[in-house]
Amino acid sequence: MTLLSVKRTRTLGPPSRALHYLPVSALVLDLLVMVGVFALAILGRNRLDVFDNTSDVTATLQVAGPLMLLGWLVLIAALGGYRNDVFGAGTDEYKRVFNASLMTAGLVGVASYLTKFQLSRGFFLLAFGIGVPALLVGRFVLRQAMHRARRQGYLQHRVLIAGSDVHVDEIAAVLRREPWLGYEVVGALLPAGQTRDQTGSGLPVVGACEDVTAVVRDSDADIIFFAGGALTSAAQLRQVAWDLEKDEVQVVVAPSVSDISSERVRVRPVGGLPLMHIDPPRSTDASSIGKRTFDVVGSLALIIAFTPLFLFAAARIKLYDRGPVLFRQTRIGKGGEEFTCLKYRTMVVNADELIAQLQVDVGQSALLFKMKDDPRITKPGKWIRRYSVDELPQLFNVLRGDMSLVGPRPQVAREVALYKGPMSRRLRVRPGMTGLWQVSGRSELSVEEAIRLDLYYVDNWSLVQDVSILGRTVGAVFGSRGAY
Repeated sequence: MTLLSVKRTRTLGPPSRALHYLPVSALVLDLLVMVGVFALAILGRNRLDVFDNTSDVTATLQVAGPLMLLGWLVLIAALGGYRNDVFGAGTDEYKRVFNASLMTAGLVGVASYLTKFQLSRGFFLLAFGIGVPALLVGRFVLRQAMHRARRQGYLQHRVLIAGSDVHVDEIAAVLRREPWLGYEVVGALLPAGQTRDQTGSGLPVVGACEDVTAVVRDSDADIIFFAGGALTSAAQLRQVAWDLEKDEVQVVVAPSVSDISSERVRVRPVGGLPLMHIDPPRSTDASSIGKRTFDVVGSLALIIAFTPLFLFAAARIKLYDRGPVLFRQTRIGKGGEEFTCLKYRTMVVNADELIAQLQVDVGQSALLFKMKDDPRITKPGKWIRRYSVDELPQLFNVLRGDMSLVGPRPQVAREVALYKGPMSRRLRVRPGMTGLWQVSGRSELSVEEAIRLDLYYVDNWSLVQDVSILGRTVGAVFGSRGAY
């Protein structure tokens, strides 16, 4: 069973060799950024009036410059900035580079003072003032390039998942849903009494959990995930880690926890046992004074900025069919309270009377109902909807307190009536003009995926996430991705 399955997984090809060059690529990128920053610092020191230009610093920097550059790179490496496991996801990579940069600045300053070395203060300020953000931007660009390559099937980690059938499929679904992580799931290992050809989701079973070391080596896997049901004791996990110590295989324990942000998770070792603490959901924080202040200031600024667009869109709608400019509809807001949601009218006047028949024609549920080539949409309504201009009047809903700039989309009563189980948690926060599902595909997503993203937002709210979603909204709108 094991040999046949492993042989089948080998048809997927060998592990990506390019993964081994990621640390070198990051090192070369950091070196180029530093050289460019040092050149700018020297030029700025000599040209800007704010610095004392009575002496030429080039001579002293012929010695200090290479030493600073080498020391900076060494500290980044010492703090783990070039480890394979920091690339691609999380903030660990940025933290390591940032901390190493601050340490370098501190050590250079102390060393210059103790040795009485005449290092230009102007050069020092420019080198680290420009260099630290430049390094972080460089790592961000490298990460975006990695994500793009992984979505195209490159830079993939070969992953095996060990555990019970249900837990394996749960972990595999999460990894497949996020292709930018670069995890290519090549097979599963099930407990000895549950072995079969494949799991419920169709993932090939390559062996039993008890034979994990041999199967991992035979399949050339880079990572082994241990899900629920894989291990019978802590000693078994420790033994596997020892067995794979020299095989450069990463061992990952995947708890039965998903859709929880890293800010809510804290790992505290107690007596050698790493305990995972999960903070309560943050739905109450999403109604805080800070978020409300952000909404008021943001909506006022956007209303002022988009005034010409408001007038242009209103004129196009009015001149087309002489009908009303605004479409007013009763929606359900926070706590199930009704409010009047404002939008530019993009459909024929009797659009609501036609929706029931359209749902029957396309066979789609009323929940989050959307369809391509909707015959009710008017000619000016097509471009208005394409670039989400129809949503702009909702800025007044935000100003009034009915809505927020970011949150789950407001729905009508008939859609809310279809909520089941945890779906009602969407009503714990103010509905938003934009949200996670809008910037993750909009109408291209399934209903289940859209709801999952909304619930994730409600439970894991943060102001930083709101700012990030607003930034991503700009790209989603101008790219017209999933808009119809």
